[in-house]
Amino acid sequence: MEKKLYITTAIPYVNGAPHIGHAMDYLLADIWTRYQKQQGHEVRFQVGTDEHGNKIAAKAQEENLEPQAYADRNYKKFEEFIVKVNASYTDFIRTTDQHHVAAVQYIWHKLQPYIYKGVYQGWYCVGHEAFFTDKEVQEMGGVCPDHQKPFEQLSEENYYLKTSAFTDKIREAINTGAMEIVPEFRKNEFLELIKNGLQDVSISRPRKNLSWGVPVPGDPEQVMYVWLDALSNYITVLGYPDKEGWQEYWPADVQVIGKDILRFHAGIWPAMLLGLGLELPKRLLVHGHVIVGGTKMSKTIGNVIDPIEIIDEFGLDAFRYFFSRHIPTLDDGDFTWEKFEGAYNGELGNDLGNLVQRVASMITRYQAGVIGESEQTEHDMTLYHDAMEHLEFNKALDEVWNMVRSLNQYIENVKPWSVAKEVGKDSEAEQHLSEILAHCAGALLQIGDLLLPFLPTTAAAIHDIFETGVVKQPEGVLFPKKYLHTPDPNAPKTA
Repeated sequence: MEKKLYITTAIPYVNGAPHIGHAMDYLLADIWTRYQKQQGHEVRFQVGTDEHGNKIAAKAQEENLEPQAYADRNYKKFEEFIVKVNASYTDFIRTTDQHHVAAVQYIWHKLQPYIYKGVYQGWYCVGHEAFFTDKEVQEMGGVCPDHQKPFEQLSEENYYLKTSAFTDKIREAINTGAMEIVPEFRKNEFLELIKNGLQDVSISRPRKNLSWGVPVPGDPEQVMYVWLDALSNYITVLGYPDKEGWQEYWPADVQVIGKDILRFHAGIWPAMLLGLGLELPKRLLVHGHVIVGGTKMSKTIGNVIDPIEIIDEFGLDAFRYFFSRHIPTLDDGDFTWEKFEGAYNGELGNDLGNLVQRVASMITRYQAGVIGESEQTEHDMTLYHDAMEHLEFNKALDEVWNMVRSLNQYIENVKPWSVAKEVGKDSEAEQHLSEILAHCAGALLQIGDLLLPFLPTTAAAIHDIFETGVVKQPEGVLFPKKYLHTPDPNAPKTA
């Protein structure tokens, strides 16, 4: 029996607001999900929220709320945001769900042979809720670059997971591709990080230092550390260990993560899975960060890009298009309003929108909207499918655009409007015109199919216009011209 497919996204803390990094997670996972469904596969697609830990408790206290009440209110922001980017998820997990909490305590019991108690001394970043080695802290000059706060020196007694025991197995899985890290350069970075072996990790904190979390079974003085609790969500959401059917989906086919959490997903998470006797995920898709005009986004500089603003101003498909084509799937990418509006007006408006409009108008004008027969010439899309399989979604979309541009070029070359003038004079002109326009409509339907994972609304609109054999006139333009942040080049010049 063929395994059913499963894709996951990293779960954000509920104390923050949804941002572009989360949007990239949901968008990439959604593109893969829609593509696989198109190929006839059944897919489960997990999203969720991480609701335990000191940051949540502190925020709740600031607002005079119990942590649970704070989480209940805030997780909805993410739920609404995921709907806004049109991510076709199947499962939403909250780490405060009762099933998850019970399953995490079961996982702790199962990992008992690899858990020991020790005194921890080290550098801690509250922002990451993570400990860092002396070497890492030294390289960063004692200040966390992500949170701009100095690391704190902590000493406390807690439980450890013997991740070091799994170094060889994890290294082997990465090297043989049993757990593939995409792209290759991220794989090499991680292998370099663990060249001297994985470090054992602290998996609990004393209750006096961390009260809001899953209690450690059998030790009321200790609370589970956020990473053990959060990482487990990928299997507990499927129903591990007690609900039927979770085995049909595990191991995950793709786990989508940002580059800043690779070490947890390629080190701690596989160690937990090996300790539980479970298979490792097949692939980790590590995307980069979105930078703005060559600079890292920061609230201080005031260059933070709000995905909701983009969607509200330009529409969802315009947002999905830019971030899946102009931001490389496997590396950092740059956003500026100039680039965005250039892509929106030039590529979506001119290349695609005008093309659809033009073909629909010509068939309506010359053939009363009836699409003739044509020999179906399928464009060879091997490169598109290869790019999709290799998780290089931007390259797949480049292939679709090659098709869009070549269809525009074809229309310029064959000039259907000139052929139309010969109808009635030349006995073959009518047939020739019908074939030209049928070819254009057929090519647009194929473009619509290829766009479906990326721009579902646009793909549906193209199908709606051409698929019945009679053109259904489009309601308005697909991508009307908009210059909201950059000057309109066609605006009348003022003296």
